[in-house]
Amino acid sequence: MYWSTLLALAAPALAAPAPQGFGGGGGQSGGTTMLRFGCTQVVIDRIDPLVNPGQAPTSHIHQIVGGNAFNVTMPTDDVSKYATCTTCQASEDFSNYWTANLYFRHKNGSYKRVPQGGSAYQFSDRFSTQTNGGILVYYVSAAPGKITAFKPGFRMLSGDAANRKAIANQKLQNCFRCYTGPNFGGDTAAPCQGGSVDHVGLPPKACAGGIRSNILFPTCWDGKNLDSPNHKDHVAYPTSGPATFLSLGGQCPTTHPVRIPQLMLEVVWDTTKFNDKSMWPSGVQQPFVLSTGDDTGFGQHADYVFGWKGDSLQKVMDTANCMGASCSTQVPVRQTIDQAFNCKVGAKVHENYDQWFDKLPGVGDMPMKS
Repeated sequence: MYWSTLLALAAPALAAPAPQGFGGGGGQSGGTTMLRFGCTQVVIDRIDPLVNPGQAPTSHIHQIVGGNAFNVTMPTDDVSKYATCTTCQASEDFSNYWTANLYFRHKNGSYKRVPQGGSAYQFSDRFSTQTNGGILVYYVSAAPGKITAFKPGFRMLSGDAANRKAIANQKLQNCFRCYTGPNFGGDTAAPCQGGSVDHVGLPPKACAGGIRSNILFPTCWDGKNLDSPNHKDHVAYPTSGPATFLSLGGQCPTTHPVRIPQLMLEVVWDTTKFNDKSMWPSGVQQPFVLSTGDDTGFGQHADYVFGWKGDSLQKVMDTANCMGASCSTQVPVRQTIDQAFNCKVGAKVHENYDQWFDKLPGVGDMPMKS
């Protein structure tokens, strides 16, 4: 699989010491780039400046990472001009990334937010494995052809929070992995490639090592619009499917001819403390529900507001044959995890997100769909 290929290519560089260990490598000169870094949480809040600008509270809770310009309403120009810090290891990345939270549903009807773990990837650096909640961010480019980094003001959305049914190619766009061993399993297989490793929805069983969620964004752009009314129409997946870009291929449709980096978000949910089935509601295959009220997982989604400083992301995308912990002189400036932890945004909706809830905040009156 492609993931194994990347690991094989990266192994010699990974064996050598590298400060804070994340890297990039090549879009323009025929190689492969896999920029991978962790971001701690900047805030957990019930707002969504992309889908519901100006509204507080919104219908469901998100976990947010990245720059401290995140707010109920965000500027539509260069976000990096408004942020003074970021929770990401790449200190020139003031973008914001956010996804729905995951909750455990107890048999007594109450809900508890599932904590997030650090990266489960076996070659990850200290930063990514100790984020204490947060998201692992990937920017991948692959031959053939030029990769154009996102422009200031760019935004997009992957997935549909309202979806409750499996759709064609969904496993290749959003997927969940059930870790069967301790410490999140350490599985290195490529995400969302089909087969039996990943689930389209939430895994229908107890996962001894936790659950991993991967969300792959579109890799083709119309070259004109930085956003669209539904935050999707200005971008597209390759004609051969969402994940084929990760397989060193995938042609863009003629309507969206510009190749952009493959942005992928990875979230690890530490569900291990909820594996006692005596706590589960009777008759369910799994007791977890996204903060949208979705207990299928088909509605997993993620939002992105680009905020890299200057042309720093483009420089990384133009650096060939570099990934993992290699090419330390080519990647953006790194910061320590302690610096990232010091970057915070005050919550706009004041709720204790870690208490037991009688109903899900914002969507608690909606009927569950098992």
